Amino acid sequence: MTIAPDAYLWFKTLHIIGVVVWFAGLFYLVRLFIYHVEARDLDNPIRQAFEDQYSLMERRLANIITTPGMVLAITMAVGLLICQPSWLQQTWMQAKLIFVIGLLIYHFYCYRLMGQLKARSCNLTGQQLRALNELPTLILVIVVMLVVFKNQFPTSAATWLTVSLVIFMAASIQFYARWRRLKSSTQN
Repeated sequence: MTIAPDAYLWFKTLHIIGVVVWFAGLFYLVRLFIYHVEARDLDNPIRQAFEDQYSLMERRLANIITTPGMVLAITMAVGLLICQPSWLQQTWMQAKLIFVIGLLIYHFYCYRLMGQLKARSCNLTGQQLRALNELPTLILVIVVMLVVFKNQFPTSAATWLTVSLVIFMAASIQFYARWRRLKSSTQN
């Protein structure tokens, strides 16, 4: 099979666009889940209005933005692998594919949570969802590093400093959210 010379560049361009859209959707989707769960504390009928609105927003985000971004990213990745089949033999690509499988599981788990939230059967707290929301960030950092460094993946102190900074940022966000909730509850 002969592939047009510029096909690789189109696959790469559309793959990057798909990845950006997919991650943006995943980041915001779980944020909506957090708001949805926190709406449980409101009094009826305002609680029902918020829950209905969050369910609508979640469904639209997942079906109109997040999943199409995923489909575009995966489809264009297949095109890239057709152009560069030797990548499948390289360790960095094999590791990347493992993380992508993890991200796909996360994506479909979000759909499961969306159904549970709509049915009011989700038992996760806002705090647990905040922690869950950090997972795609970690996957993104690792996958980008794999793509950039390929088989020369750095294991130096700079690498661990970068990973530590990501974990620190995630922990800081969690700490700030907890502090804000405690401050709010003491003022009431």
